[in-house]
Amino acid sequence: MSAVEQEIASQPEVWRRASELAGRVELPAPGERLMVIGCGTSFHIARAYAVLREEVAGETDAFAASELPAGRTYPRVLAISRSGTTTEVLRALRALDGRVSTTVITAVSGSPIAEAAGQAVVLEFADERSVVQTRFATSVLALLRAHVGHDLAPVIAECEAALTTPLPPDPARFARVHLLGRGWTVGVADEGALKLREAARAWAEAYPALEYRHGPISLADPETLVVAMGDIGEDVLEDVAATGAAVLDTGWDAMATLVLVQRLAIALAVARGLDPDHPRNLTRSVVLP
Repeated sequence: MSAVEQEIASQPEVWRRASELAGRVELPAPGERLMVIGCGTSFHIARAYAVLREEVAGETDAFAASELPAGRTYPRVLAISRSGTTTEVLRALRALDGRVSTTVITAVSGSPIAEAAGQAVVLEFADERSVVQTRFATSVLALLRAHVGHDLAPVIAECEAALTTPLPPDPARFARVHLLGRGWTVGVADEGALKLREAARAWAEAYPALEYRHGPISLADPETLVVAMGDIGEDVLEDVAATGAAVLDTGWDAMATLVLVQRLAIALAVARGLDPDHPRNLTRSVVLP
């Protein structure tokens, strides 16, 4: 079994640990205007959290660490970086130069980003050997969701089901996979598509569900798998089904459906003779000169 398969299978337990940790660490308080930053997978998680937090705790914006807005200031910044070495995140924190309160969520204590931030929340139990991120990213989201008041118990139960639910028969028959989300699950849909691209070199794209009919649905056909990341609306699913595309709608929370998508990505990688732990052209962290 590959490292990434073991890491995917461990998610129910690490989600429990992350959700239990939420009440014991200092994270942005309600009412604080917050900017969340990350790169790649961490950016997608930042986007999902920003939508969730803004609904209940105040203005929250998410940006790729390399694309911070000029001339806009925030009193609090939260960075996400599994390795704690991502160059763009490190540069962004150093550019703040102690002018704002900064927190990083990482898997590695004592890393450059952990040292650059004002405080670090370290999820060592969620660290990974595989280049492809799975459990660290979802554990960060579990931590942050628990912190804003979400009950993760039913989500964890659905995650356990996602680990044993059969995948679509012969997934290699699909020429493309489209993942659709709404609200906070748009970021989760983007993360699912990234897993399919990274691990399996699949043609995978993600869209806000109601935007799908504004052009991308022209690609849907019997060789397309469309995955609903959470509740995207029956009308959208009906329009997708009318194209002849296969529809995967688990009815679960989007985080649990993401676990199923992770498994799908690994199954496709294995079917194509690829090493899902070490995708082509990728490393655990992007460290620039």
